Amino acid sequence: MNNLEKIKKIIIDKPLKLDCGKTIKNYPIAYETYGKLSENRDNAILAFHALSGDQFVTGTNPITNKPGWWSHLVGTNKAIDTNKFFVICANVIGGCMGSYGPSSNDAQKNKKLGTNFPIITINDMVNAQYNLLDYFKIDKLFSVMGGSMGGMQVLQFVANYPNKTKTAIPIACSASHSAQNIALNELGRQAIMADSNWMKGDYLNLENSPDKGLSVARMAAHITYLSQKGLQEKFGRKLQERDDLKFSFDADFQIESYLRHQGSAFVDRFDANSYLYITRAMDYFDLTKQYNGNLSNAFKNTKIKFFVISFTSDWLYPTSENKEIVIALNVAGADVGFIEIVSDKGHDSFLLDVPDFLKSVKNFLEANY
Repeated sequence: MNNLEKIKKIIIDKPLKLDCGKTIKNYPIAYETYGKLSENRDNAILAFHALSGDQFVTGTNPITNKPGWWSHLVGTNKAIDTNKFFVICANVIGGCMGSYGPSSNDAQKNKKLGTNFPIITINDMVNAQYNLLDYFKIDKLFSVMGGSMGGMQVLQFVANYPNKTKTAIPIACSASHSAQNIALNELGRQAIMADSNWMKGDYLNLENSPDKGLSVARMAAHITYLSQKGLQEKFGRKLQERDDLKFSFDADFQIESYLRHQGSAFVDRFDANSYLYITRAMDYFDLTKQYNGNLSNAFKNTKIKFFVISFTSDWLYPTSENKEIVIALNVAGADVGFIEIVSDKGHDSFLLDVPDFLKSVKNFLEANY
C-alpha cells in the first residue's frame, strides 16, 4: 500500500475503554470527507463502511487507485449529493487504512502490534468514530448510514447516541450475527491462521504475509456476497478461454478464475490480521443481548427517523433479519420506513448500481432534509 501520506488522520487523546477491558488513548482515526459542511453544521452524514471497506467512499481511492466503494451512491448530483451534504467516513479501528489497528506500530517495542492489538467490538468502533463529531464541531448529524457491518454500526450509534442524528439508514444488516455468519467468518479466519506465513500474527515484523490464507478467506466470503441466480446468469458452467476441460486443477471454469482474481486483488489492499479482528467484531455484535434480550429497548424513546433497506436475493443478511429490526423499532414507537429492493445481485446490491436502491435513498434524504 503506497501513498499512505495521503491519508487524513486525527489523533484521539481521550481514553477509550474497550469492551474487552483494555483502554486505548492517543490513537489515530483515519477519515475522509466529501462536500462542504454548512454554516449551521446540519448537513453532515456519517457513513460507516463494511468489512472490506475504508474511508474512501467515492471518487478514486488514492491508495488503490480504484473507485470508492459507494461511488454509485455518493457524489455530485448523485443520490447522496455532495453539493448538498457533507459526508464523513472513517476507517474503523482494527482496520488497515490508517486507523489504529494490528498493523499499527507498538511504540514501546518498536514493532507492529500484530495480535497484541486488543480484541475490539462494533461498539468500540462506533465510540472511536464519535470523536469525529467533536473534531468537526457537529452537534447533530443529519444522518448515519451504512450497509452490512456499516449497518451494524448505524444501529450501535443510534443506541449509544440517540440525540446525535436526525435520520438513520441501516442497510442489508442484522442486529446480531447468525450462527451461519459466525461459521462463515470462522472459515475465513482459519484459512488465514492455517497459512504458515501467518506466524501467529507476527508476519509483518518478519517481513512476510499469509497471502494464500487471506486470498482463500476472501474467496469464501465473496461467494456469500453474491446470489445463486446472479452467479448462474453471469458464469453458469462457462469454461475459461477454452473449449474443453483441461483435466487438471487449473481454473477450468470462469467462476474459478473470477474468485481467484478476487482473492489476489484483496491481498494487495488488506491486512490479514485486520480481517481476523474485524470479522471477530462482527461475530460479537449482538444488540439484543446488550439490551437484556429486548432489541426494542435499544431504540427506546428515539426521535430519529429510520429507513431500513434489504434486498430480495441477500441470503447473508436476509430480509427476515432486517424486518426484526423494523419490528423492534415499531415496538419502540419509532418513526420507521422499510423497503425490500428487488435485486438478483445478492448482498453486494448495496454497493452496486441498483437504480431502485439509489432512488430510494435519494428520496428519503430529500424528504427529510
